[in-house]
Amino acid sequence: MLSHALPTYLTECNTLPLPTGLPGATIEWVKILDVGCGRNKFPGAIGVDRNPAGKADVLCDLDRFPYPFRDGTFDEVRAIHVIEHVADVIKTMEEFHRLLKPGGRVFLATPHYTDFSSFCDPTHRWHLNSFSFRYFGEDNAGFGYYSPVRFREVSVKVKLLALWRYLGFEILVNAFPRFRRFWEHYLCYIVRGKVMEFCFEKPVDFATNQPRHPW
Repeated sequence: MLSHALPTYLTECNTLPLPTGLPGATIEWVKILDVGCGRNKFPGAIGVDRNPAGKADVLCDLDRFPYPFRDGTFDEVRAIHVIEHVADVIKTMEEFHRLLKPGGRVFLATPHYTDFSSFCDPTHRWHLNSFSFRYFGEDNAGFGYYSPVRFREVSVKVKLLALWRYLGFEILVNAFPRFRRFWEHYLCYIVRGKVMEFCFEKPVDFATNQPRHPW
């Protein structure tokens, strides 16, 4: 039972307050996890965050693994403007992978590193571009050894600052992957990005020797 498993896990592994108000149902009913949900929790999702002032259903430190859910619980994991705040991007993506069912998807949104907001917020630890997650895919430029987990890239969308969007650059960046690479190498400090949205899928046939967690 979710309500029975969480107090034990959170007491032993976290210093944050125990979650309250969770339904007394088995964890299998949960389909969507909103990581770092804050006050804008995705409708119908289970929210997890460390800040009790938001709408999280479960309070835990997002930099301490594993999160208190069984392997392969969720059809979808959402982390909207969260990945730039975590202590370890690789381990966080591996945890998302663990939580997803085979064929499940993770949705990420994060500032492009050329946007003002990327460096303005003092809590941002990472400044990323549209190829920062390639190491989890087949086209990993030889750096696939960073992590044993793999995601299939479903979509990448880059939003540009308004001026460049109105001039049509955003269409080019998103319609042609080679142009996006050219833009990242040569143009992005002039034609500046704003926000990136990623969708990745956990392969159905993925197998790993990583330990399983029963919570």
